[in-house]
Amino acid sequence: MIIEKNKVVSLIYELRVDEKDGEVIESLQDNKPLTFIYGTGALLPRFEDNINGLKVGDAFSFLLQCEDAYGKATEDAVVEIPKNVFEVDGKFDNELVCVGNAIPMMDGEGNRLNGVVVSVNPETITMDFNHPLAGDNLHFTGKVVEVREATEEELQHGHIHSAGGCGGGSCESGCESTKDGCCEGCS
Repeated sequence: MIIEKNKVVSLIYELRVDEKDGEVIESLQDNKPLTFIYGTGALLPRFEDNINGLKVGDAFSFLLQCEDAYGKATEDAVVEIPKNVFEVDGKFDNELVCVGNAIPMMDGEGNRLNGVVVSVNPETITMDFNHPLAGDNLHFTGKVVEVREATEEELQHGHIHSAGGCGGGSCESGCESTKDGCCEGCS
């Protein structure tokens, strides 16, 4: 079976910045592969283009230019947020809001995003909402470990299911379990 739209795919890979000998950013092994439904928009489109048509056991190695990955870092993604936004019961949270911390936030339309604290100022917090890999070229080297048909339920929900419900039966931090055992609100 080959990788094509609506197939469940499991991959192992090593992700490096810029080139095949660059700094290792992520490494997934056989015991914990990346598993997803191909063609649902969950992954970078150019990543999916590079694995399209592969089958179990096939190796891959490719470079995504930053424009085809997370784009270039932009100054527009660095913003000033009023300090009072970070108050809990009228008190500013000094432990959470410190330089270098990534903080989950929500924009005006309810979209979840993460921002990194750049500076703590008297009245505002400067945060960078660029993706951490914005501006980086990404080199992937890996192997396809499984390709299977997606179930109707997986296709309806848009994500894979495993024993115990969606994603193994337990939700990640900040997610809520629905009546069918799936997690919602997860990124």
